[in-house]
Amino acid sequence: MSSKVTLNIGGMTCAACVRRVELALRAIDGVKDASVNLSTARATVIHEPDWAGVEALRRVVSDAGYKFLGVLGESLEDPVEAAQKRELKELKIKFSVGVVFSIVIFMGSMQDWFPWLRSIPRHIMLLCLLVLTTPVVFWVGSRFYVGAIKAARQKTTDMNTLVAVGAFSAYFYSALVTFLPQLFAGAGIAPHVYFDGAAMIITLILLGRLLEAKAKGKTSMAIKRLMGLKPKTARVMRDGKEIDIPIEAVIKGDLILVRPGEKIPTDGVIVSGSSSIDESMLTGESMPVAKKAGGEVFAATLNKTGSFTFRATKVGAETALAQIIRLVEEAQGSKAPIQRVADKVASIFVPVVFGVAMLTFLIWYFFVPEPIFSRALLNFVSVLIIACPCAMGLATPTAVMVGTGLGAENGILIKGGESLERAYKLTTIVFDKTGTLTQGEPEVTDILTGGGIEQHDILKTAVSIEAVSEHPLAQAIIEKGRQQELDPDRVEDFEALSGLGARAVVNGKECLLGNLRLMEREAVAMNGFNEKAERLASEAKTCVFVAEAGRVVGLIALSDMPKASAHTAVSGLKDMGMNVAMITGDNEKTARAVAGAVGIDQILAEVLPGDKADEIKRLQARGQIVAMVGDGINDAPALTTADIGIAIGAGTDVAMEASDITLIRDDLRSVPAAIRLSFQTMRVIKQNLFWAFFYNSLGIPIAAGALYPFFGILLNPVVAAAAMAMSSVSVVSNSLRLRKFRVG
Repeated sequence: MSSKVTLNIGGMTCAACVRRVELALRAIDGVKDASVNLSTARATVIHEPDWAGVEALRRVVSDAGYKFLGVLGESLEDPVEAAQKRELKELKIKFSVGVVFSIVIFMGSMQDWFPWLRSIPRHIMLLCLLVLTTPVVFWVGSRFYVGAIKAARQKTTDMNTLVAVGAFSAYFYSALVTFLPQLFAGAGIAPHVYFDGAAMIITLILLGRLLEAKAKGKTSMAIKRLMGLKPKTARVMRDGKEIDIPIEAVIKGDLILVRPGEKIPTDGVIVSGSSSIDESMLTGESMPVAKKAGGEVFAATLNKTGSFTFRATKVGAETALAQIIRLVEEAQGSKAPIQRVADKVASIFVPVVFGVAMLTFLIWYFFVPEPIFSRALLNFVSVLIIACPCAMGLATPTAVMVGTGLGAENGILIKGGESLERAYKLTTIVFDKTGTLTQGEPEVTDILTGGGIEQHDILKTAVSIEAVSEHPLAQAIIEKGRQQELDPDRVEDFEALSGLGARAVVNGKECLLGNLRLMEREAVAMNGFNEKAERLASEAKTCVFVAEAGRVVGLIALSDMPKASAHTAVSGLKDMGMNVAMITGDNEKTARAVAGAVGIDQILAEVLPGDKADEIKRLQARGQIVAMVGDGINDAPALTTADIGIAIGAGTDVAMEASDITLIRDDLRSVPAAIRLSFQTMRVIKQNLFWAFFYNSLGIPIAAGALYPFFGILLNPVVAAAAMAMSSVSVVSNSLRLRKFRVG
């Protein structure tokens, strides 16, 4: 059986870095697959039980020129976040230095524009510009040269190569002009330097990296918010004393005291006391939930009113909150299939760009009228700079991060980019009936009476007889009586009649409570109630007759009622163009009644739990892309078989493992909301990829001088650098727009 390990990696800057690390990891013995995410700086490795181990991961990552920052979850602090903070600080310092020096260099290059600089001899000014430009190109821009060298060692190229070659070409040419002007003057060319261009290229691209780093930090806010919910301490009862201990020191079985206004430190079961608890962070429901002895409580939920003591049943990584955080982390580190296409294109994009840049240089130096070396060099540099494929590496992962994070904040746990992309293609949604479309337990829907008897009296008689029964129908009748605050009457001579109902004496009257077979066996006068029962049965309702003194005096109808959100959810899915079906083990009549109530036309009835997966396969064989919505326990085979498995109302269940999407709230409106979120995320991904590919591709011919014969336009390398930097920032900013999307 395959296992999975997620590691943190530092030093990756573009799509080419991602591909290089993936190839290195996949070459390790026992590794089946490796997926690297640039935005989260994490790699997910799928491996066999017998494999080379974590040390091999450390070695190949380091050999590839990147930093191994440990396995995810090894330490309480996030090494990736710490590395990002250091990188952000370094970028700010270097960018500030680059801006100041670039302004001074620009003023020196345009010496004639500033009267106070005109008196300085030109050769002295050129030497000063060389001295000022050197630290900008080689210290401020050091990351580009380091990246280019890493790529060269692997016999490949990446965006760092493009920036490094472009900036160094402008710098080297200007240095030659400074020290050997006769090389150019001899050809009749007025020597011109591009120190300002070299400095500004580095500074502008670094600005893009700085803005990109800040924006990427915002995309992972969902994880930070979830982790911020965790309490730091717990008040436990040990040796008869109350002591406050760090949350990490809590062990299973500890008795923990929680007072009003405090967060619950871990998962457990209430032993004594009662309270109302705000579980909105887990379920999204704003109304507090009443809890008493025996009720489950969950870490990071908020105790509102009473004090209680509970026993810890899950600690650390076992808690519901920890599982949610793990799922979101894995989702944000995953890769959508569409991203793999982008990675492959990026891997061949850089060599193609180098070829175009060299061709541009040769054409401008040898084949145009009045060829000028400096003009050929500028066009060469412009092509290299504007074509940097950094935006390609960010196009998909940033959108996946924001989309999955936004889903988590709204109670929709999406397992990753692949689930997002498959959800986008769905054509059919299949709902399980019991417990998914319906409440999962019967409730009283109708109370019919005859002979001038009040509904109140019929219900009181039924409650009195059923008070000692454990049958689900009996419990539903008792619950109805509890809602109406009815006290049961004294019952004598109670007799349970298996499969039929019960007989008892209530207030001196002999009463029968049961089904139609009991009434027929006892030859009770029906008083027209059998026709009423047939009508209710056609609505998939179960009827319980109440008889007194040999005649039926009332009828109680019960049904497993559809959830309040079911009709709205089905209507929303149909509006999106989805086919909606219901699958159930119930008979056709009962299934049709429930389906009609919620607006579903396609019914798969009398399907045994083990056969549900086969029904999903039949739909898939017809070319449908199918989502199965179930409770995640009995429906696990069907959830796994479907293209997308959606487990609803099972945030603390094993459904998290069986499904692709887990909806923590027991609200069916989250189903269309999850699919709409998938649509919106994929839309943003496609926008990003279009921008990343076609924007740069459009810029390349302009940089190569395609417009010069018609409009006399050449692209300055500084403008190309600004355009390239902004393409990356625009991709990340477009992904961040997802945060404004209303999920509900």
